[in-house]
Order: sequence, then C-alpha cells, then structure tokens
Amino acid sequence: MTEKLPDSAQPFQQMLKAKGLDAQVVVLPQSTRTAKEAAAAIGCQVEQIAKSLVFQRTDTKRPVLVIASGSNRVDEQLVSTYLNTEIAKADADFVRSSTGYAIGGIPPLGHTNPIPTLIDRELLRYDPIWAAAGTPHAVFSVSPHKLVAITGGHVMAVSVSTS
Repeated sequence: MTEKLPDSAQPFQQMLKAKGLDAQVVVLPQSTRTAKEAAAAIGCQVEQIAKSLVFQRTDTKRPVLVIASGSNRVDEQLVSTYLNTEIAKADADFVRSSTGYAIGGIPPLGHTNPIPTLIDRELLRYDPIWAAAGTPHAVFSVSPHKLVAITGGHVMAVSVSTS
C-alpha cells in the first residue's frame, strides 16, 4: 500500500474530509477494478467490497446507483420493483457523465450530481467494508452504517448471492 497519494486520488480524499469522514484513501499497486481484484489486493473477503454500479431508469433516463456486496450480482428486477420502473445497464459514457468517474473506480459518494442510492443489505454484515476511491487503484474503508448515513442510501435486498 502506498502512503503518498497521487494527484488523481487527492480530490477524493479531500471530499471525504469535507464530508466529515475520517477515512484514508489507500492506493494499491494492483488493480482494484473488480471486486475479486480489490479483495485480493486489500487482503479482505470479496463480500467486504462495496461495488458501485450505475443503472439508468428507463422512464426518466436518470442514473441510479446500486452499492452491492462484491460477491453478489444485482437483481435488476428487485431494483426495478422498488423504483416502480425498469432499469437498464448504463454505458461507460453515461456512467462518467453521471458520476464524474470511470467504470472500475466509481466511489459510492462524491459524484458530479446527486444520485439516488440503493445499498445491498448484505453489506451491513461486514465492518469495515471497502469501496473504490475514484481510480482503479484507490480504495477506502468505512463502516457500512456510516456509508448509509453519508450517502442517504436506502438499504434493501438488491442482489442475489453468487458465492
């Protein structure tokens, strides 16, 4: 793990501090682009990885962020039922324009615009959890309850376990 943050990770670290989170961005030499890569690089369980996935509502074309446990696959029908509208997977351009980040480094907060957020209830079983910090090599840890509070996310079953 690297001590000095690269320029690409500094803004996210500053945003965490501004939000009152006492969390430290950690830059790893290995990729953390996928949940499995992140867990291996950090040395934690895949279930402790909070992966941020952006979907697009089909009715309003607006983004929805789903934060799921790394071992789970999002059940789009569960999310659609909760939202009372269908959702579609978002393409890379939509993700970047909605969040300000590229796929593989999307953090659960600090986006370009506020995004309605759903949080997999399975994440509440682990403490700490680890999430992307804006780049495919940067992560931070946080308690799941703090993540819910800081994002204003709605906790629900959003996934089907694949482990």
